[in-house]
This record gives sequence, structure tokens and C-alpha cells, in this order.
Amino acid sequence: MSFIAARMGRMDASGIRKVFALAAKMTDPINLSIGQPDFDVDDAIKEEAVARIRAGFNKYTQTWGIEELREEASAYYERRFGTPLENVMITSGVSGGLFLALMATVDPGDEVIFGDPYFVMYKHLTNLLGGVCRPVDTYPDFKLRAEAVEAAVTDKTKALIVNSPSNPTGVTLEKAELQALADVARKHNLLVISDEIYERFHYDHAPATLAGMYDNVLVLNGFSKMAAMTGWRVGYAAGPEAIIQQMNTLQQYTFVCAPSFAQHAAVVALHTDPGDKIDAYRRKRDLIYAALSAKFNVVEPGGAFYIFPEAPGGDGEAFVAKAIENNVLIIPGSVFSEKNTHFRISFAASEGTIAQGAETLNRLADEYR
Repeated sequence: MSFIAARMGRMDASGIRKVFALAAKMTDPINLSIGQPDFDVDDAIKEEAVARIRAGFNKYTQTWGIEELREEASAYYERRFGTPLENVMITSGVSGGLFLALMATVDPGDEVIFGDPYFVMYKHLTNLLGGVCRPVDTYPDFKLRAEAVEAAVTDKTKALIVNSPSNPTGVTLEKAELQALADVARKHNLLVISDEIYERFHYDHAPATLAGMYDNVLVLNGFSKMAAMTGWRVGYAAGPEAIIQQMNTLQQYTFVCAPSFAQHAAVVALHTDPGDKIDAYRRKRDLIYAALSAKFNVVEPGGAFYIFPEAPGGDGEAFVAKAIENNVLIIPGSVFSEKNTHFRISFAASEGTIAQGAETLNRLADEYR
């Protein structure tokens, strides 16, 4: 008898395992794989966390989070987008929020639509719950378009997941494009889960949110990217009251609550201006795109800190293996996609590391000519 639940067979970590098995042999690699900012948490945020710890804010909070942070998250969206959030709860990161959202809404057999390429959790959590993934091909420009989503809708479709700016492509959707997706969801009575963790990282166009575009939108956001608080595990969810209530019930029996002192520090983070950091990432985006666009078929990312070039020869896994042999750590696109034609670079690194990595990748591309 196996002690492993059958549901675990619905999750596949083989792509990541292959990469890290190869990476384990690397010495001081040129690391362009990490999906977290390369800047540190601001001192003001750290000081607030330390002060709260010393003041005794070290116990459980209410499951839905401290009232101050819930109110500030709503006010932040009103300042940034002109749309306050409704029914805010605090989650253990956006990953925790996504887990709760899918647990609360997806039954076995329910179909969930999202763009391909996709953030890995969308596929694997849906599969874990017995849902049916309906990835919509967005190649070659990686835009999730309303007409493609509508073509994928069936009578079993329950939810649409939208991620803008996107991991792994860095592609952003403008306000009109998001509104068109919301209109399709309204027409077919779908729940929209909007993963907005990278919303501060917009480089070319005005940032946009799905909040307020449709009643059945569940917004997920957090502090891992905008404030580099990856290890602090604080995020927030907002949307239909009935769904938030069920997510809150689930949180009581899973995460219990987000870290107490970190919730207080997150209030400070919402009033911190990361403009200089965004400018630095825009320069890094320009650097990596300029360095690769002459020799790779690549879409310029409009946000986040990823770029998703097509692999020379059309085999992403083979090209990644070659890059790792040359001490450059990148991720094959097959980890994020039903296709194996591209690879992901994170430019959350120093400009020197980016330049050094791009030089090696361009040299490897020349070997395919």
C-alpha cells in the first residue's frame, strides 16, 4: 500500500527537477533564474517590523488579518487605480491566496482557463484539486486575448486566471485588454482571478487592474515583489464577499494567519515609493532586450522582471542544458508552458550579471547558425 495520496500524481515537478539537478554541478553560476527582486527590504519597513516584534506583536492575528492593513490595501488601490478594493483579507503571500482561492472555488471537473505560458501554480494546483486546465495558446506575442478566451469557454468552465504583468513572459495587458477579458467573463458568468503581484513593475504603459471591471473579480496582490518581502509571506485578496468568506474559513484550518509583525510592516510598504527601483528595472529590461534581440526571437517585456526568448533550434530544454554547461542558469520554457520552444530569463540581477549572461547566451546562439 502506498502512503502517498493519489492526488499527488496530478502534480509534475519534473521540469524543475531536471534544471536543479544540472544546476547542482555549477560553481558560482551566472544566475538569471531567480524570481525575486535583487534589492533588499527598505529600512523603514524593517524598522517597523523590529519595533512591532519588540512591542509584543508576535501572536496570532485574526484570520483575515489586521484591520489596518486591510484598510490600507483598499486605499492603496484607490490611490493607484481610482478603485478601492472590497472585502479585503490578508493571506500568506499571493501563493497562499491563490491556493485558498482555488480550494474555495474549483470542484473536480471544473475547467480553469489561463494563458500559456503560465505561472506554474495555476496548472498544478488546478490539477491537484481535480480541476481541468484549459491553457490558451498566446504565442508568439504572449497576449491573452478575449476572443481566444471565449473560444475556450465550455459549459464546464468556472474560472479565468489573468496574470499581468506576466511571469514568465513579462508581457502586460493594458486597461482596454483587461476590460475585454472582464466582458467575456461577465457574458459567461466566470470567476476571474487576477494575479497582480507584479503590478508595480510597469515600464511603458499606465498600470491597470481588473478590480472594479466586473463583480466577480478576485484580486490577488502582495509584497514579495514591490517591497522584496519574499520571505515575510504577506499578501492580500479582495473580491466577492461569499468567496472571501470561504477563503477565510479555509485559512483558519491551513495558514491560520499571515505573520503578525510582517502585516504591520506591510502597512509601511504600501506608503513606500519604489519609483527608483522601478527605474532601475526598466534599465535592466532595456539592457537585456537590447543584448538579446539581435540574435534571438524575443518579445520586449513591458513589466515584471522576466524575458522569454525563443531557443535557437526550437528546443528550450536542450538550449538550457547547453547554457548550464556554460555556467549560465536559466529555466526552460517547458516548466511554464505546454511547449518546449522558449526559455525564461530573470533580469532581477545586477547589470554586470545581465551583461555577462547575455554575452554567453549570444555566443551559444551563434553556434546554431
